[in-house]
Amino acid sequence: MAWLLCLFRPDKVKALVNLSVPFLRSHREIKPVDFWRSYYGADHYISRFQEYGEIEGEFAEIGVERVLKEYLSDFPVLLPKGKLFKRPLDEENTLPFWLSEEEANYYVTKFQKTGFTGPLNFYRNLNRNWELLKPWVGSKIKTPAKFIMGDKDLVYGVPGMKDYIHNGGFQEDVPSLQQVVVMEGVGHFINMEKPDEISQYIYDFFTQFH
Repeated sequence: MAWLLCLFRPDKVKALVNLSVPFLRSHREIKPVDFWRSYYGADHYISRFQEYGEIEGEFAEIGVERVLKEYLSDFPVLLPKGKLFKRPLDEENTLPFWLSEEEANYYVTKFQKTGFTGPLNFYRNLNRNWELLKPWVGSKIKTPAKFIMGDKDLVYGVPGMKDYIHNGGFQEDVPSLQQVVVMEGVGHFINMEKPDEISQYIYDFFTQFH
């Protein structure tokens, strides 16, 4: 969303620090859901999220608390029917060091009220967004930007991602990209895993634009 804001309304953004997900150029011919399915198969989470109500029903059988804590501790890329998560459901889930039980339970209480359909609909709308974005295919993001991600982030391991980030593709799409930082031993929730370092990176970058 932040990259797209810069694309649509560069007059509204002086500078951007983006975490974990680089700008991803749209393919002219391949719909995004088809793209992910071609790499990872029908069990890939984006594919499994497409059918309205299906994954919600499977999550309901397991329970909001277990589903949410699984996602926060060990994001499941593949969600096979009948065995959504790697560990057995009777095995205790251990939260990562950066997430307290109190904070995790706060999120649980919120999703117990709202369910998961809202965020799942973001993935269900990927192909529609792809259609709507076609006029901007090939457009450059000209906002001064800094990008930070962890080397343990699953996004970093997507086929072709390292090459895109480090060998010119990312810089071509974001000509004013000033720096890419890859933090060692850090996963997807980078601002929670390394809050002080991330805050300093953001502060140092934005002070250039006062």
